[in-house]
Amino acid sequence: MPRDIRQGAETNWQVIGEGERPALAIHCMLGAGEMWAPVLAPLGAQISAITFDLPGHGKSAPWTPETVEPGAYQRLATQIAASFIERPVDLIGHSFGAIVALRIAVAAPEAVRSLTLVEPVLFAAARNTAEWNTLRPHQDHLEALMAAGEHEEAARRFVRDWGVGLPWEALPAHQRAQFIAQMAIIAEVAPGNFDDPGNICREGGLEQIDAPVLLVHGDRSPPITARVCESIAARLPDVGTACVPGAGHMLPLTHAQQLSELIALNLDRS
Repeated sequence: MPRDIRQGAETNWQVIGEGERPALAIHCMLGAGEMWAPVLAPLGAQISAITFDLPGHGKSAPWTPETVEPGAYQRLATQIAASFIERPVDLIGHSFGAIVALRIAVAAPEAVRSLTLVEPVLFAAARNTAEWNTLRPHQDHLEALMAAGEHEEAARRFVRDWGVGLPWEALPAHQRAQFIAQMAIIAEVAPGNFDDPGNICREGGLEQIDAPVLLVHGDRSPPITARVCESIAARLPDVGTACVPGAGHMLPLTHAQQLSELIALNLDRS
């Protein structure tokens, strides 16, 4: 796997597929680029997809927040992702990775050939809805735990709400330790899901994306995800939506085949 310095961060990445169409896939918090392999490998004759590990994830170098302004991690992740784009790409993102993909698409719509957003956690797009109001107290509690240094309990709750559905105790010890360590990143990133530091939701921003967009969520995910997809879709000129039966937030891992088929349909639209 290649490994080089991108935007000052040592970044690990790989290429999946040998197709003529360049693609870029961005993973979620606590994930890694390799999680895309089962989703993208079936599309390998059509696309060559770069998947990279976000800072502090997978085999990329650790990322330690010091005194940084709000949204610094999201901006860095966006800059790293953009550094891989040399011509219009099929851009794919999951969860936090979908926010990064949207931020690129709004800033440089000409760089995007198609856009697939899986469970985007851009909660700012659903501000003041019933789903937002339900989620906000849970987020406040999570942030309080992290501020108090109770990272294990924060990790337990985060995985419970946004993981694959396994009990915390069922996860391997090394994975639990990794998730606990990564809570410092979550503490920096999570408020941006509500505050939109990239100004993605600004008037006219989403509307200028002219590539075909597909929004995907699972029917067992937290209700806020469906509301976010609905709110974003309402502002896009060329959009499709899909709900995957039986899937929760981590559907790229649990429903890889279904997601691969949906992405293939979106590729055909561009």
